[in-house]
Amino acid sequence: MSHSDQLIVFDTTLRDGEQSPGASMTKDEKVRIGKALEKLRVDVIEAGFPIASPGDFEAVAAVAKAVKDSTVCGLARALDKDIDRAGEALREANSARIHTFIATSPIHMQQKLRMQPDEVVAQAVHAVKRARQFTDNVEFSAEDAGRSEIDFLCRIFEAVIDAGATTLNVPDTVGYAMPHQFGDMIRTLRERIPNADKAVFSVHCHNDLGLAVANSLSAVGNGARQVECTINGLGERAGNASLEEIVMAVRTRPDIFSCQSELDTTQIVACSKLVSNITGFPVQPNKAIVGANAFAHESGIHQDGVLKSRETYEIMRAEDVGWSQNRMVLGKHSGRNAFRTRLESLGITFDAEEELNAAFSRFKDLADKKHEIFDEDLQALVTDTRTESVNERVKLISLKVCSETGETPRAHLVISLDGEEEPGEAVGGGPVDAAFKSIESIVNSGTQLQLYSVNNITSGTDAQGEVTVRLEKGGRIVNGQGADTDIVIASAKAYINAVNKILEPPSKAHPQNGNV
Repeated sequence: MSHSDQLIVFDTTLRDGEQSPGASMTKDEKVRIGKALEKLRVDVIEAGFPIASPGDFEAVAAVAKAVKDSTVCGLARALDKDIDRAGEALREANSARIHTFIATSPIHMQQKLRMQPDEVVAQAVHAVKRARQFTDNVEFSAEDAGRSEIDFLCRIFEAVIDAGATTLNVPDTVGYAMPHQFGDMIRTLRERIPNADKAVFSVHCHNDLGLAVANSLSAVGNGARQVECTINGLGERAGNASLEEIVMAVRTRPDIFSCQSELDTTQIVACSKLVSNITGFPVQPNKAIVGANAFAHESGIHQDGVLKSRETYEIMRAEDVGWSQNRMVLGKHSGRNAFRTRLESLGITFDAEEELNAAFSRFKDLADKKHEIFDEDLQALVTDTRTESVNERVKLISLKVCSETGETPRAHLVISLDGEEEPGEAVGGGPVDAAFKSIESIVNSGTQLQLYSVNNITSGTDAQGEVTVRLEKGGRIVNGQGADTDIVIASAKAYINAVNKILEPPSKAHPQNGNV
């Protein structure tokens, strides 16, 4: 495709998506998602904000080293220290981009930056020139562009293009724009900026009013050729524009959009499930494209129509986004090589043989409980294995719960705390409540339970239950995940996973002023 008809997909799941409360990812988890995005053929992967912490720097560097076919990007404020840190983190990238930004709306310049417009332009130009010392692929973002004055946007964008910026990002940082307004802004900028033809126009829309995808598509219709989005629409506050919705809208409506992405859309569902599994943010059943009900038909009229001709009620094929791959492939008689091969086809590899052995042992245990093992089961199993290998201060040894009509539920468990086995017992309003209280009787984490969520990983009464637990302590929020065919055990695993995260020192400061 030519420059004018290719839609560049810039995925920021690993950076902006991680800013969702409780969605922080480990370095290894970021690499796993980065490899899945590469398999999806995402053009640009924003791997993180290297200056935020040593942990974030290491994660960006690890993704930059692991990913070869996609451009890997690091975010940096328009500050020398940020840009230098990003350049260092991206040193081993096969293709690198530095994404630098500064706020441009009156309220941000006056209240947050306390800078005059001339100073903002000068700092933006300086930042782009410094980033060019590390790579010729430099993106500049005007933070809160949706509430910025159009004359000032024209001025600063023209200046940063002259300084060497190759991509101009127009973010609707607070989700304030309306689709017709946002599209008009993109068209006006492209028409009024003299050197606009020397850069790709990009958009980064937030979903505060539920319009992130609509605003992004309106921008594409008016000449934007890069969209910044996340898998499942993950992101801070109400989230970001959903990658799968934008990509499939453009693909499904070529009569409206004169561009196309190069993504392998058959990888969308697998990528969605991986992100959901790692972050603990479940996908709602009626979510477009990747929800469990996205291609389900219950109405008799709809069923009759689809049986006669699929196009009567389906505007795209389930197979085109990867649903056809969700078939049972393994069972209790499957061997280690078949297990490894199937995981590799899902983009899951192991650095150490011990990790593979631990996952295979869990697979055999699961196969004894569950006749049909699906891809989703395997992804949950691997995440569960890796979670335990990383967070080992608290481990579940055994759990017994008694619950019967007319009696108060009671839980008795044994956990390993810093290598020492400790028994705990408690009663509760239900078996899960009793299990949680028995854990707390030992660890005394001092946390508040913010969320308890249960989802079935696959269908059937023998399906694994996937539990998400969100805990808060002192303003810090973490998510824990656990999966098991026994929902009470899955709940205990999830709670312990969250407790382990709370007990660890935070690996990074939340980049409050790193919002684009």
